[in-house]
Amino acid sequence: MGEARMPDFAGSWYPGKAADCRRTIEDFCAGAGPCPGEGRDIIGGIVPHAGWFFSGEIACRVIRCLGGRERRDTCIIFGRHLHPGSGNFIMTEGGWATPLGDLEIDSEVAGGLAREFPFTVETAARHEPENTIELQLPFLKYFFPGIRIVPIGVPPRNDSLRLAERAVQIAREMGRKPVVLGSTDLTHYGYNYGYVPKGVGEDAVRWVRDENDRRIVDLMLALDGERVIQEALRNQNACCSGAAGAAISAAKALGAGTAEKIAYATSYDIRPDSSFVGYVGIVFLG
Repeated sequence: MGEARMPDFAGSWYPGKAADCRRTIEDFCAGAGPCPGEGRDIIGGIVPHAGWFFSGEIACRVIRCLGGRERRDTCIIFGRHLHPGSGNFIMTEGGWATPLGDLEIDSEVAGGLAREFPFTVETAARHEPENTIELQLPFLKYFFPGIRIVPIGVPPRNDSLRLAERAVQIAREMGRKPVVLGSTDLTHYGYNYGYVPKGVGEDAVRWVRDENDRRIVDLMLALDGERVIQEALRNQNACCSGAAGAAISAAKALGAGTAEKIAYATSYDIRPDSSFVGYVGIVFLG
C-alpha cells in the first residue's frame, strides 16, 4: 500500500479514536436484528452519510449485513455531492486511513476503470474533503478488515449507471468478489437548506417521511436507478442520487434481484428542528 489519505471528519462527525469507534459500532449492533434474506447473498446497499450521531446506526446495519455465502474482497463505493454537469472522481492508488486502520485502494480495479472513463484522480495528498464515502470506511474496516476499496464519485446522470456496471465487470474480470455501496441522504428540508414547500412543523415532517422520501425509497427498492436520478433532480429528495443510482446498477450487474429496506429515519427523530434530513438503509439481495 502506498501513502494513505488521512480522514477529514474523524473526531467530529464520528469518533477519532479506535476504541471509541469500536465501542460505538458495538452499540449500534446491539439493537440490530438479523440481516434480511434468510442466508441469501447481500451484494450491496445504500447508506446515509450524516454524522454517526444522526445516521451512523443505519449505515452500520447495512454494512454489517454485506456478504453472505462467500467472503467479499473489494468494495466499490459510490458517493459525492455532485450536480449533473460534474465530472467523475476516483482514487486509483494508496489507501484511506480510518481510526481502525488503513483501507487499501484496489488499484488494479480502479486503474482499469480510470483507463476507460474520464476521472479527476485524487490522491492522498491532493483531494477535497468529502464525507459521503469517508463516514462508511470505519464500518468496512471493522466488519471486513482485509477488504480493499474503489472510492468513486459520480454525478446524477445516466452515464454514471453505465460506469457502475463496467466497474463491476472489471472487478469480476480480475477475479474479485465485489460488493457495492451507494452513499446518499434523502430530503434536506427547512430554512437551512432553502427548501420549505410545506412550511414547518409536524406536517412538514410527515410530508417528507410519507411522501417525498417515500417516492424515492420506493424507486430504490424497485432497483430503478435511472428513475432514482430523475426523481431526485425533480423533487430534491436525494443529495447524491448519482451514487444511489450507480449502486443500484452495479448491484444488478452482480445479480441483485430484490432490495429490502433495513431502516428509515430523519434527523428530526433524534433532534427535533425546523430543518432536518431523511436517511434510509437498503440492502440488495442476489
